[in-house]
Amino acid sequence: MNLDLKNKHAIVCGSTQGIGKAIAIELANLGASVTLIARNEDALKITKQELNTSFGQLHSYLCVDFSKPDELKLIVEAYLQRQPLVHILINNTGGPPAGPIHLAKTEEFLSAFNNHLICNHILAQACLESMKNAKYGRIINIISTSVKQPLANLGVSNTIRAAVANWSKTLAGEVAKFNITVNNVLPGATATQRLSNIIDNKSAKTGHAKDDVTKVMISEIPMARFAESSEIANAVCFLASPSASYITGINLPVDGGRTGCL
Repeated sequence: MNLDLKNKHAIVCGSTQGIGKAIAIELANLGASVTLIARNEDALKITKQELNTSFGQLHSYLCVDFSKPDELKLIVEAYLQRQPLVHILINNTGGPPAGPIHLAKTEEFLSAFNNHLICNHILAQACLESMKNAKYGRIINIISTSVKQPLANLGVSNTIRAAVANWSKTLAGEVAKFNITVNNVLPGATATQRLSNIIDNKSAKTGHAKDDVTKVMISEIPMARFAESSEIANAVCFLASPSASYITGINLPVDGGRTGCL
């Protein structure tokens, strides 16, 4: 199986913590040069130093806030004038705040739509020409199992994730002829800061202890534990590799068997 990513260049969003950071680390371990994207420059500098350079890679970063799509577009387009070679794009950003959909404010939907779908679209459009020229492209979106089965108390997230999944499926059909694949990875409950925040939120709203909330969440997972970020990253790296050349337009749950549908 060919998982070699030497001489490949990857852009990884949300890459200073959690799943995004784990993806950046594993892509570099397979030989890719990685451009990190996040909004905290100090964290970007630290993460860049942690990436493998044993294959002669040149890693870099872009400091961008996804709540400002126009700024993202300008920064990424300027960067690609200097570094036009992109083979892999990992779209990943923190999810919207938890809460029931009937209480969500309209601006919450607009903010999430910009942070996720619009920013994904800006980045994909910026990278497509390079991928076409290289005859190798992998666009991988980190979204949620909610596109298979909506999750309770994540109303805005459920809505926006579904929009991203349909955008991705449509794009996959349009660019497949250029040897570009577009896929979604759907993490289940993963041991990240976002999961900690969700547990804190549930605990505060229900009055139940955090340990009890955690036990209930784990009881819903057949593998009886939360995922590690590296386990999500492993699935992403396979889809980014030459071995996944005929896989496109899919939603791949990595959730320990939790999602109750095919």
